[in-house]
Amino acid sequence: MSVKLQIFEYNGSALVAMVGKNCFAIASDRRLGVQLQTVATDFQRIFKIHGKLFIGLSGLASDAQTLYQRLVFRHKLYELREERDMKPETFASLVSAILYEKRFGPYFIQPVIAGLGDEDKPFICTMDSIGAKELAKDFVVAGTASESLYGACESMFKPDMEAEELFETISQALLSSVDRDCLSGWGGHVYLVTPTEVTEKILKGRMD
Repeated sequence: MSVKLQIFEYNGSALVAMVGKNCFAIASDRRLGVQLQTVATDFQRIFKIHGKLFIGLSGLASDAQTLYQRLVFRHKLYELREERDMKPETFASLVSAILYEKRFGPYFIQPVIAGLGDEDKPFICTMDSIGAKELAKDFVVAGTASESLYGACESMFKPDMEAEELFETISQALLSSVDRDCLSGWGGHVYLVTPTEVTEKILKGRMD
C-alpha cells in the first residue's frame, strides 16, 4: 500500500449522502482513530454551512478541520458581499477551487457536499483531494468504508423517497457498511434536510 493511501486511511471515516423527494440526507460514522487505535467516538465529520447546505469531510481529520474553517470564512465573505446564502452548485465550485489551489501539497480529504438548490431540488456531489467533481442524482460515498457503502446504497436506494424512508435507508446503509470496515464505525450521525426543517440524529451501532 502506498504512503498516500495510508494518509487518507489514517483516521478512518465513512460518509454518505443520498437524495429523496425534495429532501436529502447526509450521514457519517463517529470514530476518530489513529490507524487501528480508537481515539474518540464522537468525532464530527459533517458540518453545516447554512440551513440547506452541508459538507462532510472524510480523510485526514486535521486537514478536514482546517479546510472547514477556510470554507466558513469564504462563505461568510460571500454572504456579506452578496447578501444571500450560497447555492450548493456554487459552493461545490468553491470547494473544488480551494482544493485545486493546493494540488501540489493537497488537503488529504474527500469531501461530500449536499444541499437544496433552486425550487428545493436536492444536489449532491463528491470530489477527490484536488477538486475533481463527481456529480450524482442518487447517492455519493466517501471514506475508508466507501466500497461497502457503494454496495449497500446500490441495493437499498429507491428514487423519490419521502423523508422518513430516506432516513431509514441511509441509516441502514451506513450501519451495515461500517460493520465491514475496521477503520470506521462507533455509531452514526445523520442529518435529514427538508425545505422546512433540519433533523439531526445520532445512531447507535456496534462499539467494536
